[in-house]
Amino acid sequence: MRAKLLGIVLKLGLYIFIAIIGLLLFPVILAPLAGYLVTAALGTFAAAAVANAVVVRIFDRGTLADIGLHWTAGSLRNLGFGVLGGVGAALAVLGVALAAGAAEMQRDPSQPASLPAFLFVTALLLFGAIGEEMLFRGYGFQLLVYRMGPFATILPVSVLFALAHAANMNASALGLANTFGYGVVLGFAFVRAGDLWLPIGIHFGWNWMLPLFGVPLSGFKMGVTGFAMRWKVGALWSGGDYGPEASLLTSAVLVALLVYLVKAPIRFHEPVLASMRPEAPGA
Repeated sequence: MRAKLLGIVLKLGLYIFIAIIGLLLFPVILAPLAGYLVTAALGTFAAAAVANAVVVRIFDRGTLADIGLHWTAGSLRNLGFGVLGGVGAALAVLGVALAAGAAEMQRDPSQPASLPAFLFVTALLLFGAIGEEMLFRGYGFQLLVYRMGPFATILPVSVLFALAHAANMNASALGLANTFGYGVVLGFAFVRAGDLWLPIGIHFGWNWMLPLFGVPLSGFKMGVTGFAMRWKVGALWSGGDYGPEASLLTSAVLVALLVYLVKAPIRFHEPVLASMRPEAPGA
């Protein structure tokens, strides 16, 4: 038992160490070449990819795809249900506000519609979603799930997920609480599917919709359509300058999203790492 515990600590410690070094190093390399958002998204992606690839190779003789990124017959299905869930959650929050008259769409001359900007933001958000899911639901998360169980892993990792957003502009207590809730949703999505495609889809779908409505995403505004939502209610419902993620509407939608994950016909894949580890349950 002690040997297994030491093994877990060694694997997790090396994973965290490499990830932190990457999160410090890659932004320094990218900052002179790109803006803040590009640096943040690609820096996280690169750090997560390197940390996962190195650790899974050292300890499991595997590849980066073994953390839940293999493309199988059910991967597109899970990715699609993930995107549908994320987009649906965003539409529920923003659509309810518009339908209730709590907000309205207005032209935003400061950020005119642009197809290149739309494609650029789409690619940036996709890399950002994949990077964060590899970082927070990748090797380290999966190692703990298999050894400690889903509940004991999802909650503390969701706290770290929320704290990672604490330095964002205009972050609020409710915004961080909802980010914690999203961490729970995304952790459960991995457990539900056994791969990363479902949480990646949810993460990307939600993030992608907010700029289309011209509202802030975790404190950052990336308008691409020439329109923006103008709220007529306070920050408790709109999320203020942090965006809808800091609103009570999002708090309610997170519960609905968990129900969606339970009911959706998601295709489960036996996680590759679970079968590769001799200490995994049932091995």
